[in-house]
Amino acid sequence: MKIKKKEILAMHLGGKVGVRVLRELKTQKDLSLAYTPGVAKVCEMIHKNQTEAYKYTAKGNLVAVVTDGTAVLGLGDIGARASIPVMEGKAVLFKEFGDVEAWPVPLENVRVNGKYGRTSVDKVIKAVTAISPMYGGINLEDIAAPECFEIEEKLEQSLDIPVFHDDQWGTAIIVVAATKNYCLLSNKKIENLNIVINGAGAAGIRTADMLKESGAKDITLVDSKGVIHQGRQDLNMQKLGYAIKTNKRTLEDAMKGSDMFIGVSVANCVKPKMVKSMNVYPAIFAMANPTPEIMPEKVKKAMGKKPYIMATGRSDYPNQINNVLGFPYIFRGVLKTRASHITISMKLAASNALAQLARKSEGLPEEVKKAYGHDFEFGPEYIIPVPFDPRLRDYVSEAVAKAAITDGVNKLDKKKIKL
Repeated sequence: MKIKKKEILAMHLGGKVGVRVLRELKTQKDLSLAYTPGVAKVCEMIHKNQTEAYKYTAKGNLVAVVTDGTAVLGLGDIGARASIPVMEGKAVLFKEFGDVEAWPVPLENVRVNGKYGRTSVDKVIKAVTAISPMYGGINLEDIAAPECFEIEEKLEQSLDIPVFHDDQWGTAIIVVAATKNYCLLSNKKIENLNIVINGAGAAGIRTADMLKESGAKDITLVDSKGVIHQGRQDLNMQKLGYAIKTNKRTLEDAMKGSDMFIGVSVANCVKPKMVKSMNVYPAIFAMANPTPEIMPEKVKKAMGKKPYIMATGRSDYPNQINNVLGFPYIFRGVLKTRASHITISMKLAASNALAQLARKSEGLPEEVKKAYGHDFEFGPEYIIPVPFDPRLRDYVSEAVAKAAITDGVNKLDKKKIKL
């Protein structure tokens, strides 16, 4: 699929989001009901009972997509203003896939040194806290590590609405779902997998965390300086938790005899000989965008007739591991229950639901076949659902909502929750 620059610009001309008015204003009475004097009655109700805001304002189905522009896609630190097209795009995906309203909130002047340099954790927290009354949830986006970890943690502690950093957890949730189906197809157990994760930023760390929660025991984390081992003196708190005792020093060393390669790093860092050195029936999840750590064609040539599973972050190859399979439905389930937090159980529930849905390929709706021009069957080239599968909306969000109720983080009485 080739996309021309003028097509891209045409799609973005004037922006991708706008206000959709839900009530008609055609008469003097309409104006009196929607604004003064009628609106004062609603304000008084909310003043007396803060939870009424969920019923009588947009808060109950509205998410803030918050960024500081420090880690945008593969573009890096391009600043808040240049990040707006991505945040608008995120808002569009929230609405189109999860029927969740969302609004871009790019934050300027939240750096330690004004407009430049590292992010100030305190400034971001202060800004997000200030805008939080309008929203039912906060989706943090494209905030560089390690500040993103502390920002999410402190906001979770201080706010009464859920906070979710998609770059940390979104990729992790989809990867774990794909890993479960890889294990099923390769007849391997997750606790026996030798897993290599290249990239130790937000996505890499949280992917490792969720794999451990799912039973994985043997994980080697690799960053731009090599294997994260106990002899290194340059590790932050998050990386230090994954420092292992090993003689392996390079990515090439780590991949020898491994079962899985998970790439959340940079383009073309994996060579065919490294794939050949992996264990029988390997999984290669090369998710750098737009150019993966190794292209699928190179893996196919390297493996020949040997079985393997390949996934990327791209939509023009099978097995697209993309966050759009997660965040719209996670927040839909969260907002249904008015959950105060998004627990690890809720994240795992989303992951399990995705893995299960991929196995239900025999029930794939006709609109999916039309969207992609072909059918799908659970197997090496279909281990994860495709984004245009309409079953995702209810299947994943219900799993998340049920987990929220089980964990007791639902603020809405479960008798009033419609699943």
